[in-house]
Amino acid sequence: MARGERAAGLKAASGKARGKAMARRPSRADAEAAVRTLLAWAGDNPDREGLLETPGRVARAFEEWFAGYAEDPTSVLGKTFGETNGYDEMVVLRDIRIESHCEHHMAPIIGKAHIAYLPRARVVGISKLARLVEIYAKRLQIQEKFTSQIADTLNDTLNPKGVAVVVEATHHCLSTRGVHKPGVLMVTSRMLGAFRTHDATRKEFLNMIGNPSTRETA
Repeated sequence: MARGERAAGLKAASGKARGKAMARRPSRADAEAAVRTLLAWAGDNPDREGLLETPGRVARAFEEWFAGYAEDPTSVLGKTFGETNGYDEMVVLRDIRIESHCEHHMAPIIGKAHIAYLPRARVVGISKLARLVEIYAKRLQIQEKFTSQIADTLNDTLNPKGVAVVVEATHHCLSTRGVHKPGVLMVTSRMLGAFRTHDATRKEFLNMIGNPSTRETA
């Protein structure tokens, strides 16, 4: 399948998934009732003064935390620029703040993403790169999938010579529950094109973003 067809397919699949999710989406009242149920299940009284407005607050928080479901990540990269004076070196955006949630426990995932691409002839605005990360972060995630989604969308939509994505994050499902291991940093990467096949290109990118083990993420 040609790259353009893959990009079109990705956009169509994303739109179809969003359409299905919206079609079966519960009402705001349903969401608030669910929060009341969880509060009671946890052992508290949802009718006490301090919790009366909590269901509404939680629903509004969910609207912000999971806003990425309502957006199409491929459309963000639709506008590109060709006036680059022949620039053909890598474009790197590092230390992009991530605030996401684990799809297994709905616990926060806090960290940073670093992305790079080697343009062929056209570039995209840097705010669009950060926006792409934000859209995927504002969904329930696992870090491995999140990393691949960013890289694959960039690769299929921009058709660059290569794409590199590194994500470093702490997972509260690991640090605040279960095995209770604070301070653990998970690092994932996806290298495509020149970043996968050329050691020098990959090393240049990794040198630009620094050593993940020395970074503060939370």
